[in-house]
Amino acid sequence: MLDVTPTPLQRLLRERRRGYSLPAEFYLSPEIFDADMAVIFGRHWIYVGVEPDVPEAGDVMVVDIGTTSVAIVRDDDGAVRAFHNVCRHRGARLVHEEKSTVGNLVCRYHSWTYDLTGALIHADHMGPDFRRGCHGLKPVHIRSLEGLLFVCLSDDPPADFDAMAARLGPYIAPHNIRDTKVAFQKDIVEPGNWKLTMENNRECYHCGANHPELTVPLFAYGFGFAPEEMDEHDRAQAERYGSLLRTRHGEWEAEGLPSKEIDELDTMITGFRTERLPLDGEGESHTIDTKAACRKLLGSLTNAKLGGLSVWTQPNSWHHFLGDHIVTFSVLPLDTERSLLRTKWLVHKDAVEGVDYDLANLTGVWEATNDQDSELVGICQQGVRSPAYEPGPYSPHTEMLVEKFCTWYVGRMAAHLGR
Repeated sequence: MLDVTPTPLQRLLRERRRGYSLPAEFYLSPEIFDADMAVIFGRHWIYVGVEPDVPEAGDVMVVDIGTTSVAIVRDDDGAVRAFHNVCRHRGARLVHEEKSTVGNLVCRYHSWTYDLTGALIHADHMGPDFRRGCHGLKPVHIRSLEGLLFVCLSDDPPADFDAMAARLGPYIAPHNIRDTKVAFQKDIVEPGNWKLTMENNRECYHCGANHPELTVPLFAYGFGFAPEEMDEHDRAQAERYGSLLRTRHGEWEAEGLPSKEIDELDTMITGFRTERLPLDGEGESHTIDTKAACRKLLGSLTNAKLGGLSVWTQPNSWHHFLGDHIVTFSVLPLDTERSLLRTKWLVHKDAVEGVDYDLANLTGVWEATNDQDSELVGICQQGVRSPAYEPGPYSPHTEMLVEKFCTWYVGRMAAHLGR
């Protein structure tokens, strides 16, 4: 007789209480971490970087997703390709630096050589029957969303990438990622499970008490509030923000900048959300003085007062598009209780540091915010280790996107593992 007894993970997925945080096992269990890597990071579109990471032919970027290393290259025809970073001879890693420039991809072990399309073009002493054409690099699926690069490690990637791109593309395109450069990148190892990093990002309930820099340009009302708890002053401010949002959306869309909310975070396999929100103060950028950090605006934009376009993708990214720069974030799991948060700041490719922008001003708000969030993720990880931990309720007003992330995660795991 067929055994239909659910596994412990299947039972946890089945019993997950909607509107509440996940049981501790999801943040502590090595077995669940392995399942996350196999199902979520092994079968879905993962954000890994931007086309300006490999701006010229021969440029290579290496991204590690769990035990899988991916080499992303720009070939001689300008196409961006991705390959497993493994020599087809005896498995040595081909590219060892995160960023490099090459003529061909050469394995330093026995000098097997591959061109930028992944074809094996040189392999000494392999005999007359050896077929070079059968030993090219193994490709990895890669797609560009207006310059944002996503890879999928599965042979059968989700088919809805095009549907996402068709709706998100017009929002992102005016910022012209392909015409930017990476001004700065910073990696932080956060002391928590990757889901805690993502959950922390998906809400701003904690912002007022923890992010003094971030809450200078950002309106708190853009991330939810509880109307029944407001006094007369707060209601007036919320109404002012609502009116400003409607007015700005109308103005921006009249200028050809799509701005209104699209939310498919828990309704698509490749979940996403976007909305352009007003900024406080001068309304130009994510800076302490709320003014543009870079004098050279992106693309063909002529006005820095375009608010901030926020983009979220499941399972591992969020992005902020301003008139003068872009900030992108990716989360890559390292082990059960550690995650890599990688942040990139992009400016116009012709902008000159020290002339058009000051690096400390450009990065200051999000460097401070990332450090603060890393500490918050750490104290959450400490807390879920306690036997006293039990799933707590999400705020229906300010943690809606956390619930959507957890709903998406549980749904995708259950779809692959069965309930």
